[in-house]
Amino acid sequence: MEKFEYRIIRSGRKTVSLEISAESEIIVRAPHRMSNAEIELFVNRHSSWITSHIQKSLTRAKAHPEPDAAERERCIARAREYLPARVNYFASVMGLSPTGITITGAKTRFGSCSPKNRLCFSWRLMLYPDEAVDYVVVHELAHIVHKNHGRDFYALLSSVLPDHAKRRALLRE
Repeated sequence: MEKFEYRIIRSGRKTVSLEISAESEIIVRAPHRMSNAEIELFVNRHSSWITSHIQKSLTRAKAHPEPDAAERERCIARAREYLPARVNYFASVMGLSPTGITITGAKTRFGSCSPKNRLCFSWRLMLYPDEAVDYVVVHELAHIVHKNHGRDFYALLSSVLPDHAKRRALLRE
């Protein structure tokens, strides 16, 4: 069995979880009361998941290397123009009104919707096809109505983008 190095973050949580960082670091989030032996057993039981996710992370990093300074600036400029325009378009189609839009440099999250319906998007989305970008825009707009990923959320997503699964897959290539 493969041995993994990992970082333990203990907190008041009740459950244990695994996370693979953008740098392929294994992070174990565990309750204070959980012993190191129990954590080791948990990691060993999830070794195939860890191997699979590290491989996916490395493949994604090769497919989407960090852009140089000039490309980064082009992406940021395009994001500031393209994303608000697409949000306005799809918000109109969906009859929704986000409270604002922010462009960030997030590496691990393409978009988010705050409880106050403020949308955030990473400029890194500009490294992907427009179809994938539009998927993220509609996905986050759908969270204005449905704050979860339940059946109603996906029904709304499908009503606007019937091919949303294909578009989402573009983000995972």
